[in-house]
Amino acid sequence: MKFLVFVKQIPDPEIPPARFRIDPQTNTVVPPVGSSPVVSLLDELAVEAALRLKDEHGGEVTVVTLCNNPAMNVIKKPLAMGADELVLLQGQAFEGGDAFSTAQALAAAAAKIGDYDLIVCGTQAGDWDNGQVGPCIAEALDIPCITSVGHMEIVDGKIRGERTIGDTTETVEAPLPALVTAGNNVGKARYPKLRDIMAAGRKQPQVWNAQDLGIDHSRVGAAGALTKVRRLYVEESVGECEMIEGETPAEAGEKLALKLREMRII
Repeated sequence: MKFLVFVKQIPDPEIPPARFRIDPQTNTVVPPVGSSPVVSLLDELAVEAALRLKDEHGGEVTVVTLCNNPAMNVIKKPLAMGADELVLLQGQAFEGGDAFSTAQALAAAAAKIGDYDLIVCGTQAGDWDNGQVGPCIAEALDIPCITSVGHMEIVDGKIRGERTIGDTTETVEAPLPALVTAGNNVGKARYPKLRDIMAAGRKQPQVWNAQDLGIDHSRVGAAGALTKVRRLYVEESVGECEMIEGETPAEAGEKLALKLREMRII
């Protein structure tokens, strides 16, 4: 079987927000100097889900990522986990895209690879949290889509996935080829062994640009985006403190109660 997994490189979400800087001209996040990006957590779980299906049914796992400034040791992590191939979409045409135009590029990559049985994505990326790319890819490829799947299995030519909705768990099936987005219920991603990390370091990804994909530049990047970020900023919180004093604790308590009543809190 052939599995495709789409992953995204993002700034490390464990870095304290106060250390990030916003570029107001481009409305982009500037990570602190010296920090290393990571593969989005749910995308790692998508890789893990595909590898489990490969372990059970055989086949190959191809990972696709769109990134113009990749940290090679980061985007090669899926190879170290056990993926077979890595495809890097790179080029000026992909700059400034949104969820829709990114999905168009990834769908074109899937069509170029061809003959896939299942596409797996993270439910949402750990930076923008839109949760839109996976369903948009499925729409572009005209294949079924199941979102927020935990446990998944392939039975009789169908993908069967379980997902939690509120307090209940439901099972959803779709015929292959299909796309699923992996949620937190997948479990824990495997930790790469040292020898696999070294082997992944020696493997070179295939690099494709928009021309290689045969896609019109007007459909990808900023040209194909349907949304625009008008303002990106770090929320500022301002706190005020007023000390209530009294000759005795009882007097201070009475003054506090009067103040709270004045503020219509009590």
